[in-house]
Amino acid sequence: MPSLEFPFNRYLSSGAVQQAIRNIQQVMGDTNTGRALSFAKEKLFTAEAGARPEVPKVMVWVTDGFSTDDVSQPMQLLKDMGVTVFIVSTGRGNYLELSAAASPPPEKHLHFVDVDDLPIITEELRDAIMDVIQAKRLRATDISSSSFRLTWPKLLTHGTGYYLLEYAPTGDPRRKLTKQLSGDHTSIVVGYLAPQTTYEVALIPESNERYIPPQTTRVTTLEEAISPAQVLISDSKPHSVRVSWAPNPDSVASYQVLYGPLPGNAVKLVEVEGNLNSTVLEDLAANSTYLVTVSAIYRSGKEKALSAKACTQEENSRVKHLRFEDLSPSTVKATWDPADGNVLGYRVRCRRQAGPSTLLSVSPQIHSVLLSDLATGSTNKVCVKPVYKNLPGKGLCQMVHMQPASPVRAYRHRQRA
Repeated sequence: MPSLEFPFNRYLSSGAVQQAIRNIQQVMGDTNTGRALSFAKEKLFTAEAGARPEVPKVMVWVTDGFSTDDVSQPMQLLKDMGVTVFIVSTGRGNYLELSAAASPPPEKHLHFVDVDDLPIITEELRDAIMDVIQAKRLRATDISSSSFRLTWPKLLTHGTGYYLLEYAPTGDPRRKLTKQLSGDHTSIVVGYLAPQTTYEVALIPESNERYIPPQTTRVTTLEEAISPAQVLISDSKPHSVRVSWAPNPDSVASYQVLYGPLPGNAVKLVEVEGNLNSTVLEDLAANSTYLVTVSAIYRSGKEKALSAKACTQEENSRVKHLRFEDLSPSTVKATWDPADGNVLGYRVRCRRQAGPSTLLSVSPQIHSVLLSDLATGSTNKVCVKPVYKNLPGKGLCQMVHMQPASPVRAYRHRQRA
C-alpha cells in the first residue's frame, strides 16, 4: 500500500526537507505504481497537503520500468490537473509506454540511467524542473553585463490588452524606465544596462477583460566579461575534439583557435565568429595530446588568450565479442576479445537481478572471468570496459539469462539434503 512520508507543508526549510528525505527507509513489496499515482493525486497535490494553486506541480517518478498494475489512467488524471511528469527509468522498461506516460516531449522528461549512475543526470533533471517552474512566471534568461531577456507566459492577446514593463536599479527608483508592449508579446530583450547591477522588474498586464496581477522579478547583470575565462575540451574522438569557451560577450568580434601536437612546433589556426562559443578541431592524430589556445579579438582591438590541453582517443578503444559459457547452474565464464591500444586493464561489472552487484578489475593480459552466485532463472547484466591512461574506454554490455532449476536437479538436491 502507498504511504505518505511527509506533506509539502510539514517542513519550512530546505535543510529540514533534506534531512527528512535522508530518513526515508525503503518499503518492500509489490510495485503497484498505478495505485501510488492515484494516492499522489488524492493526498499530495491538494491544498490540505500544502499544494498551492499558483505554484507549478511537478512529479518525478523513479522506476525500474515495471509495474504490476496499470499506470496509464492515473497518470493521465495527474496530467489533466496540470502536473508535469518526469520519469527516471533504471531498468529496461518499454520505451513507448514510458514515453507516453511522461509529459511531452519525452526527450526532455524521460531519462534512462543505471542505478549506480543516477548522479550523472542530477543536474540535468534539476535544470529541467527549474525550467518548468520558471516557465509559469516572469523570468530572466541570457543575462550579460549589459542586457537580459525577459520571458513570461501568454497572459494577453493583441486584442485583449497590453503590457507595461517597468525596470530600475534597486534603491534608485528615479532611474525607472517604462516600456509599453502589445498583448501578443511573451518576451523582450532589455539592453543598455549597467554591469554588475541589480534591477527590479515589473510586468503589468493591462487587460480590458479581467484583472491580472503584476509579475515581478529581480535580475543582476554580470560584471564586464573578459573572454575567454574558461576553455573546455569535450567530445574527444580519435581524430577530433570539441573546444568550447566562456563567457561570450557582445564586445568580442571574433575568436582565433590555435592548436598543435605536444611535443612539436606545428600549429594550425581556426577562426570563429564572435557570436559562437565552440568549434570542432578535426584531422587530428589518434592517441595524441594537443595544446589548444583560444584568443578573443575584441572590437576595441584588445586581445585575451587562454590555453588548455586536449587528448584524442585511441583507435577502437572498445571491447569486442563478449560471450558467455555456462559452467554450472549458477556460474558462467565471460570471455572477450582484447581492445586495441595501450590497455592498462579491464573492469568487469555484473549487475545481478537477485543479489549484490560486483566489480572486478583484471590485468590487460586476462580476457575472461568467472561470475558465480548467479540465481537460477535470473537475468543479469554484464559490462566489460577497457582502462586507458588518458581517456575513457568504451564498455560492451550484454544480458546473461540463467536457466531455471530443473525438477530433476531440485529432487536430487532434496535427496542429498
